[in-house]
Amino acid sequence: MKRMLNDRARALLKALVERYIEDGQPVGSRALSRLSGLDLSAATIRNVMADLEEMGFIASPHTSAGRVPTPQGYRFFVDSLLTIKPLEADTIHHLSHQLLPSDTAHLVATASQTLSELTAFAGIVRIPKRLTSGFRHLEFLKLSEKRILLILVTLDGDVQNRVLFTEQSYSTAQLSQAALYLNEHYAGCDFEGVRESLRNELKHLNENIQTLMTTALEMGSAALREGQDDYVLSGETRLIAHQDVSGNLSRLRRLIDAFEQKTELIQLLDLSQRADGVKIFIGGESNLVTLDEFSMVTAPYEVNGQVVGTLGVVGPTRMAYERIIPIVDITARLLSMALSQS
Repeated sequence: MKRMLNDRARALLKALVERYIEDGQPVGSRALSRLSGLDLSAATIRNVMADLEEMGFIASPHTSAGRVPTPQGYRFFVDSLLTIKPLEADTIHHLSHQLLPSDTAHLVATASQTLSELTAFAGIVRIPKRLTSGFRHLEFLKLSEKRILLILVTLDGDVQNRVLFTEQSYSTAQLSQAALYLNEHYAGCDFEGVRESLRNELKHLNENIQTLMTTALEMGSAALREGQDDYVLSGETRLIAHQDVSGNLSRLRRLIDAFEQKTELIQLLDLSQRADGVKIFIGGESNLVTLDEFSMVTAPYEVNGQVVGTLGVVGPTRMAYERIIPIVDITARLLSMALSQS
């Protein structure tokens, strides 16, 4: 920042950002005089506006004499001027009743949908990989002499099928023995932990059976990684229909590309997972060109005190941050509680 803003400039910038968020129209000097509550002449307000524009906090659209906030202006507003509004009791009640203890897949989907419903933007939740890296049940089905079908039911209830190509032939009895042993001793366990046990503790098992089990676990772990979505996204249509997005085809196209490619959003979610509380990315701050006209408000969530994922809201930079920030924060806290009690 080139220089600190005085109280007068701060008050005018706050009034301008709040009004623009409310109606999406460039704000002129006359409106600012009324909104700020300051007893200033029109000339003084124009001078302050010129200073704010020179500092990069506001900009003047070609078609209007008014000003609009820039991403830098939004950032200063969020960091220094924003007044967070307490959530309505009805909203908190709705959230707490939506996010009751349940299975991981249901809770993640519900959190994403609820974020979208409450904000009218897109709700996004990074799936906690640590909680989905094991199996509930598995079976082996012999297809031919050296081909076996692995049928895997994940902890979230998804079914994955993979064909194992083996160097030797296994009998139906051997396949049943291997599946029975794994299901009895390791159902619900993490794949990495099971493989470690097979290496170190199961010396008494037939070596061929151990090989089969190890191969199955490696394939099962790979199947989970391939079959698992990186995040759950809800409300894309709400966001696309927003007036700040729908009227700009290039902006709309970039947003759809971001949703389809996933990589950029995942990078932001992973970065947010290391944050302490709510983190806000405004426009080009994310260093991702695709999202240069959008903001993400994110917060990490936990299971038994350990951070396992991130959730948030994706919307245009013109969003009601004072309301969306507490929605994201409380949703993360409630999701953490529900997952820890599941």
